[in-house]
Amino acid sequence: MLGYDWPRLHAAVNDLPAALLLVSVLFDLLGVIRKREDFRTVGFWTLMVGVVGTGAAVVAGLKAEGSVEHSDEAHAIMEQHQTMGLILLGIFGALALWRLFRRAQRPAEQTAALVVGLIGLVVLVRTAQLGGSLMFEHALGIPSARLHTVEAQRESEEHEHGAEPAAHEMPHADSTKPSHD
Repeated sequence: MLGYDWPRLHAAVNDLPAALLLVSVLFDLLGVIRKREDFRTVGFWTLMVGVVGTGAAVVAGLKAEGSVEHSDEAHAIMEQHQTMGLILLGIFGALALWRLFRRAQRPAEQTAALVVGLIGLVVLVRTAQLGGSLMFEHALGIPSARLHTVEAQRESEEHEHGAEPAAHEMPHADSTKPSHD
C-alpha cells in the first residue's frame, strides 16, 4: 500500500493523530479558560481529524500485528498497546460523536468533555509508551536477519564513529599518571 507494508504504515500514520488529539484538548482548555468559542471550534475540528487518523492508525496496527517477528514478551506488550489503542479510539470517538451532536454545550458539558479529553490524553501517553517500548526495546518490525546485520556493523564500526572503545580495546595506560576523567 503506497510502498508501505502494514508495520511501516502504522508507524507512518500514528504520530499526527496523537498530536491532533493533544492540540484538540489544549484548544478546548483555552476555549473554556478564555471563554472563546473560536478556540473550541478549532478544538472540535482537530478532534474530528484526530479521531479519523487514530482509526487509521488502529487499523494499520491491527493488520501489522501478525506480520512482524516478535518474542513472547513483545507479544504481551503488543496486546497491551492494542488494548490501549482501542480504548483511546473509543474515548476520543465517543467524545467526537458527543461534540458532533451536542454542538451547543452548556458549561457543565464543556467541563465534562474537557475531563474526558484529559483522561484520553493519559491513555494516549500510555499507548505511546507501549509503542515506543515495542520499537526501541524490542525492535518490533525489524526482521531478525536485519538486526544481526546491524549488530555486526555496529560492533565493527563502533570505534570509528567516536564511541568509546570497549574495555578490551583500550590501550594500556600508564597507571602512574593521573587520570583526566
